[in-house]
Amino acid sequence: MRADTAMGASLLRQARLRAGLSQGELAKRTGKPGVQIGRWETGMVAMSLDTLLQMLRACDLDLPLDLVPYEPPANEAELIALQRELPADRLARMTRRARQDEAGS
Repeated sequence: MRADTAMGASLLRQARLRAGLSQGELAKRTGKPGVQIGRWETGMVAMSLDTLLQMLRACDLDLPLDLVPYEPPANEAELIALQRELPADRLARMTRRARQDEAGS
């Protein structure tokens, strides 16, 4: 599974659980098949950015997008840790990194 696919899968699942929705309930909100939502959540199928944002917004969440320098995971353990990180924690980490980059400029 590609790292980007895993990240999208993790975000979707975390958003759905934080919203207290089942896959079926999310399917009803979005008009997407529940089976497809399951495929996205397990990373079997990659979703587009547009679809990810649509799914997150159906969970009453948003994903602010900002350009930051890319830092690939050092190893598989780091990738797994990133997948388990809550979106709010991931955002806080990215915000700290962006502030550090701005201060260094």
